[in-house]
Amino acid sequence: MPASLFTNGSSTDGSSTNGSSTDGLPTLSVAQQQVLLACAYDSIAAALNGQADMPPQKIDAVFEQPGAVFVTLETHGHLRGCIGSLQAHRSLYRDVWFNAQAAALRDPRFPPLQHDELAALQISLSLIGAAQALAVNSESELLAALVPHQHGVIIEDHGHRATFLPQVWAHFSRPGDFLMALRNKAGLPATFNMTQRYFCYQTLSIKKAR
Repeated sequence: MPASLFTNGSSTDGSSTNGSSTDGLPTLSVAQQQVLLACAYDSIAAALNGQADMPPQKIDAVFEQPGAVFVTLETHGHLRGCIGSLQAHRSLYRDVWFNAQAAALRDPRFPPLQHDELAALQISLSLIGAAQALAVNSESELLAALVPHQHGVIIEDHGHRATFLPQVWAHFSRPGDFLMALRNKAGLPATFNMTQRYFCYQTLSIKKAR
């Protein structure tokens, strides 16, 4: 199921060689990254014209591999939508296509995107790497295991689940505040306890080439 960046759900240039890195992220050339951005733009434009399905097309084999991605939309420097997948459940290309439409039209925090917003629309993609469970027994151990601005974090506890992408660290001056906000997002108490499970992951951030 798609997840939202700030609601419960759920820039790096690639090299020129296809494949997967040790953190579970695909290795994409700059040109391939721009193809995925174009996919997101085309998807949103198609949906606004009443054509939600992805048209048949020949794509690179790397895009056919399972992948998970968050699609973030901004207009005039303000968040306009963010929906994504934390685990791969379809091809990377299809995940970009359908999460772009979801971010544009079905993020519950915003009204559906309109045609007249397309010109100002900025899209960024966060490809989600493999999540790693963190074996921690205290808040201090959790903080020591995390690298701010590099790690995305997932919390789970008694059916509650939430995530923050790595870029969310920039909204907090102290790492502890990041964790408190994540717990609040999940509907959990603000303090660490042993029933909480934590996972971290890395992302490949893709933005429009300047």
